[in-house]
Amino acid sequence: MSWEAWFTLAVMLAIVATLVRGLLPPSAAFMAGMVAVLAVGIVEPQQAFSGFSNPAPITIASVYVLARGVEKTGALTPIVARMLGTSGGMRSGLARLCVPTAAASAFMNTTPIVAMLVPQVERWSEQRGWSPSSFLMPLSFAAIFGGIATVIGTATNLIVSGLFEASGLEPLGFFEISKAGVPIGAVGLTLIVLLSPAVLPRRRSVRSEFTDELRQFVTEVVVTEGGSLDGRTVDEGGLRHLDSVFLVQIDRAGDLIAPVTPNTTLRGGDVARFVGRSDQLVELQALRGVEPVVEQQILELGSGPHAYFEAVVGATSPLVGETLRSAGFRSSYQGAVIAIHRSGQLIDAKLGSVRLRVGDTLLILADPGFRDRWNNSSDFLLIAPLEATVPAGSRAAIGVAAVIAAVVVAAASGAMELVAAVLLGAVGLVVLRILSPREALSAVNLDVVIMIAAAIGLAQAMVVSGLAANIADGIVDVFSGLGGHGLLLGVVLATVLLRE
Repeated sequence: MSWEAWFTLAVMLAIVATLVRGLLPPSAAFMAGMVAVLAVGIVEPQQAFSGFSNPAPITIASVYVLARGVEKTGALTPIVARMLGTSGGMRSGLARLCVPTAAASAFMNTTPIVAMLVPQVERWSEQRGWSPSSFLMPLSFAAIFGGIATVIGTATNLIVSGLFEASGLEPLGFFEISKAGVPIGAVGLTLIVLLSPAVLPRRRSVRSEFTDELRQFVTEVVVTEGGSLDGRTVDEGGLRHLDSVFLVQIDRAGDLIAPVTPNTTLRGGDVARFVGRSDQLVELQALRGVEPVVEQQILELGSGPHAYFEAVVGATSPLVGETLRSAGFRSSYQGAVIAIHRSGQLIDAKLGSVRLRVGDTLLILADPGFRDRWNNSSDFLLIAPLEATVPAGSRAAIGVAAVIAAVVVAAASGAMELVAAVLLGAVGLVVLRILSPREALSAVNLDVVIMIAAAIGLAQAMVVSGLAANIADGIVDVFSGLGGHGLLLGVVLATVLLRE
């Protein structure tokens, strides 16, 4: 191989190592790689930035806006509620869940679909006495299988179609891949329904586990009137840096103060609620200026103007590797984390000192406006308020459905290019005032869009340097003896490996 091919390969391996170790967000890692091959002259600027003129990233950004309209109006949830029903066994319920999910994900982004349906599925399964874990992973897989049915169903299909156009070929038709995608999806959904009840573990929801272990997590003390803490701030009273527990809420004559800041002034008679490990509450009992009281149910914390939320830490979140204390969670997000769920169990430690990992589920106490503030944030995936109701159908939901139907008809009939149809649909949601301009902009996951555009530039470097040809020659050498189907198998295996 030429030095350009070796250099491009080294850049690709460095990107993989960076992603595995979580040193940079994916978009930053791919941009850095693209800049590296540009800096040494392997590609020209127009080649390096060709991804930003490719229709695929623009189409993907527009699909995010359409999905945001569905999420905001709850257009899917009444349909799924009716299909889930109340009769039949677990496999019957899985079938009724997976089929509409797959059908919906063939026409919009999978992530908001799953996020939108998770609270509904959790409530439905718990009402039936089933473990939510038996349905949540099948829900995710069903959305993925639905995405392979149409060209708009997943970002990968759009990228390939965009590369076809860049190469002077006809783009993929809207339903062109359906002849392969639908049968594959049907087989996958069948296996999910048959195998999931047998192979998936039975896990309780975060709230169920938390509720069952209340006495291990909550204790209360009353600030003594005229005592050493009366009139002092939380920080001055030494209540911010306890080794085993942390202050989550103050009840002042029925008025709830949450989250509690270091500058909150304590008053005599205040009931201070702490969350932490039950086997280390001696430190709290030894404090001067407080008196212990009978423990209260933690669910009272959600009464009045406060509610619980579940949030999942994602791979690109700045919280990964940080503790709640070092990230300044309460001051930055205006919410208090009262439990961390990891690998099927609650974290039994002082929460403020636990380093967060990808996939951690945070149980957050905050005001009802917390969802609106952080719903579209990349810091974590906000599932829903735990007591939230399922969005009902509305005129706005009908409008979203009409826009998406128009996009599908226009693109599938060939009356309009896919990128033009999807862009027009996204603009239509704003014109119809279903989404505000700010909501539409915030719906776009710029990390994904930038990563894809940069990856296309890196693909150009692989082609120009000869690395792609070397990989292709290697696949041909190994699999050519198996004929055309063998070569296809080689392409599939190489793609699956690189995809991971």
